[in-house]
Amino acid sequence: MELRTVVATVESGEQDTVLKVLQIYNQEKSQCFTFNDEEREERKKMAQLLIKFLERELQPSCQVTCLESIRILSRDKYCLDPFTTKEGLKTLSRHAGIDYSEELIREVPDLDVILESLKCLCNIVFSSPRAQELTAEARLVVGLAKRIKLYNERSLPHEVKFFDLRLLFLLTALRVDIRQQLAQELRGISLMTDTLELTLGVKWMDPYEVATEEGLLPPLPRQETERAMEILKVLFNITFDSSKREVDEEDAALYRHLGALLRHCLMISADGEDRTEEFHSHTVNLLGNLPLKCLDVLLTPKVRPGSLEYMGVNMDAVSILLDFLERRLDRGHKLKESLTPVLNLLTESARVHRQTRKFLKAKVLPPLRDVKNRPEVGNSLRNKLVRLMTHIDTDVKHCAAEFLFVLCKESVSRFVKYTGYGNAAGLLAARGLMAGGREEGEYSEDEDTDTEEYKEAKPNINPVTGRVEEKLPNPMEGMTEEQKEYEAMKLVNMFDKLSREQVIQPMGITPSGNLAPMENAIRDMADERSSSDSDLGLD
Repeated sequence: MELRTVVATVESGEQDTVLKVLQIYNQEKSQCFTFNDEEREERKKMAQLLIKFLERELQPSCQVTCLESIRILSRDKYCLDPFTTKEGLKTLSRHAGIDYSEELIREVPDLDVILESLKCLCNIVFSSPRAQELTAEARLVVGLAKRIKLYNERSLPHEVKFFDLRLLFLLTALRVDIRQQLAQELRGISLMTDTLELTLGVKWMDPYEVATEEGLLPPLPRQETERAMEILKVLFNITFDSSKREVDEEDAALYRHLGALLRHCLMISADGEDRTEEFHSHTVNLLGNLPLKCLDVLLTPKVRPGSLEYMGVNMDAVSILLDFLERRLDRGHKLKESLTPVLNLLTESARVHRQTRKFLKAKVLPPLRDVKNRPEVGNSLRNKLVRLMTHIDTDVKHCAAEFLFVLCKESVSRFVKYTGYGNAAGLLAARGLMAGGREEGEYSEDEDTDTEEYKEAKPNINPVTGRVEEKLPNPMEGMTEEQKEYEAMKLVNMFDKLSREQVIQPMGITPSGNLAPMENAIRDMADERSSSDSDLGLD
């Protein structure tokens, strides 16, 4: 059907005729996501007419059809102007049942109308910064929060709940002020935690332990999984800075309650392997936002038959996180987005919980036996992580190195032992530890256990490569002293030329353990020696 015919019919305003024409238009354009530039002005005019038409007293079936047309038009980001006005957004939010107003507003009883309005708002908010600004001013988040709070009392269909949560996710992702409003004024963390608990349908055994039946937990149904993932994404947005600030006891109890629910999310599967991976990914992202002291809930559940026990502690959740990490490593896709959250989470958990660190070290860095291959060669988890230490992406490289460094109790010698000095150099240089030493940290003094194979090979291990190297023939064998001196000077001159032409810059290690240009490092060492001599009273 010609667009101008549709526009003319809508302009006429006859409800039955408009309904028939829009139904045909919607059917033809239901899968249309790209639009003809020549008809752009016609579409804008149609959008204006539809918003005005929607303000009339219409039958629910006509409202739904009109909203379906608006949803189709809202896919065209160049035709959003008629929808991104105060009046247009107020009309849509009123039909969605989330219009925030002090005055009494007409209730919209038809669920199909609510659903289509929410879909329209999601499209418009996602594509239009102006719409995002106006929704913040209109305080739509208040109306959304009020309806979400009533989920336990009102029987709403899955689709309405899902698009409520999807719209809330978009608003909190795109507007910092809405994020703060939900978190603080509307007590969003408590609200969304309760909504997650309701969606998962959990029962509690202890304050921070979800009750489970014996054996494998049944998969979370598809619809509940979809809603749970939207809730996790909203919670991620509003807890983004939680791990970086101190929390009082009341907030800590709230975060621990949320953490216990997230542990349960890790322990269950969703409908299908890919959906489970996505569900666990959102769970891991949110766990990384919790205050560090609240991560102890991952270890809270008692050891029961079938659970993984280490040092008297239930390690089921940590083991699942480690398996999740290895799957992400094997997949090798979008490493920064997929790996850094779980690496950071495991690193911080290991830093603050001794049992977690010792369990992870036993799994990732078991006592060394293979000293013939480089640390980055092989298929063990250690090999895979060491390979990441020289990754092109700085964040990935740093996260992998930091994780292994913490498992080594931030000891330089132990870190070099497991990774090789060449792989470790980046982190050591960044920390000012090139000369050795140890970072300050609250670690136990237990010693690393060396295998007989390692002890035997240790004198022959090249610390740079981290393996026993084959003995190579001496290139200077058979040379006279004069020939050796000539080759040495030739090498010095080559380095000097490269340095003067700024192809390379010779570096040295300062007394503080940092890398610096060679002349600066030599000067610093001379200054320190001079200072030491003065302290001893030497001339």
